Amino acid sequence: MSVLQAINLKKYYGTEPFIKALDNVDLAVEQGEFVAIIGSSGSGKSTLLHLLGGLDRPTDGDVEINSKAIFDMKDDELTIFRRQNIGFVFQSYNLVPILNVEENILLPIQLDGNKPDNAFIENIIDTLGLSEKKTSMPNQLSGGQQQRVAIARALASKPAIILADEPTGNLDTKNSLDVIELLKVSGKKFGQTIIMITHNPEIAQMADRSIHIEDGRIM
Repeated sequence: MSVLQAINLKKYYGTEPFIKALDNVDLAVEQGEFVAIIGSSGSGKSTLLHLLGGLDRPTDGDVEINSKAIFDMKDDELTIFRRQNIGFVFQSYNLVPILNVEENILLPIQLDGNKPDNAFIENIIDTLGLSEKKTSMPNQLSGGQQQRVAIARALASKPAIILADEPTGNLDTKNSLDVIELLKVSGKKFGQTIIMITHNPEIAQMADRSIHIEDGRIM
């Protein structure tokens, strides 16, 4: 069953002749899949990820998550839907510097006013090797540890989909491979679908499936 579908997705800029960042993209991702979207700089992969996550709106086409057309929603409705159904992992970690590891992980749940599933959170923290770092501040962590916290935060609210934007871009080779392996293991363990963009073929090979994009089109 497809948890996410992109249907005739387009993102154009300017006036004719348009700059076609994305051009007629169709994509389906199954529940529980780990998909890598790979392409060179300027290929359209970041634009695609932002549209899949509802961070930007398309020129035309739609994205369906669990059969809901997200661009039929108003901005406020989409913001709430996104927070409840999509977890984001960014290259820059985006941790809140004044919050410790555990507080950073719990933040999205608390923003929705929900009560965290403490057993589930502890399981995530243990799986990602962060049990001894729960009270540490972000500036006390290595880059690899900060990215683990970002992954834990993305998993914590039990979203249907995790979108990872170049999650190893600031890491060395060993930490990159470790982080992707942890992301993959966590996704399988907690039943979450992962879509990751990367320019690195070695990282892409760790996914269940790779999708190549160039000049705004899936090859």
